Amino acid sequence: MTGIKPNVQPAGRYTITETCALLGIHRNTLRRYTADGLIRCNMHKTTFSKFYTGLEILRFWNQTI
Repeated sequence: MTGIKPNVQPAGRYTITETCALLGIHRNTLRRYTADGLIRCNMHKTTFSKFYTGLEILRFWNQTI
């Protein structure tokens, strides 16, 4: 996990790849954190793809660091 605060827009939506890059973690780690309920994801209603909000990324980062 990176010690540098992620530069995100609180209302922004970030893909799995973008979220991993912002947090400095592997996608399997993000998957585990999501399954454990440490970070919450949302799902696009039409494409069913997962995304993370900037506010949730910042909340998770602040809680973890």
